[in-house]
Amino acid sequence: MPKVKLIGLVEPIDEASHKAFEDWYLGNHIEDVSHTPGVIRATVHRLIKPFIKTDPPQYVTIYEFDMEIVEDAEKALGKYLANPTWQGSRQANDSLKILSAGWYEVDRSFSSNK
Repeated sequence: MPKVKLIGLVEPIDEASHKAFEDWYLGNHIEDVSHTPGVIRATVHRLIKPFIKTDPPQYVTIYEFDMEIVEDAEKALGKYLANPTWQGSRQANDSLKILSAGWYEVDRSFSSNK
């Protein structure tokens, strides 16, 4: 089970940048970051419908790390991003707006599976 997660609330910088966002962020960056040592999984969730009259971001990205100490995960990510080793890695194209991001750990988990 992942120890810490980096969760980002993101969307294209504007409607005109949506294609560039799909091309770089969804089509390259998420997979690129998944090659960071210690990353178990990188997933993106796309908003399909707001809930309770809120204005949620269009995308939620979750990077799951097999590390218990946030600073270790942050250091591994920073080191990788400074010098990506994945051959498919491409430079950012300024299409991404990060609304919020933070490191999380599981506090409680419930399941209806018996």
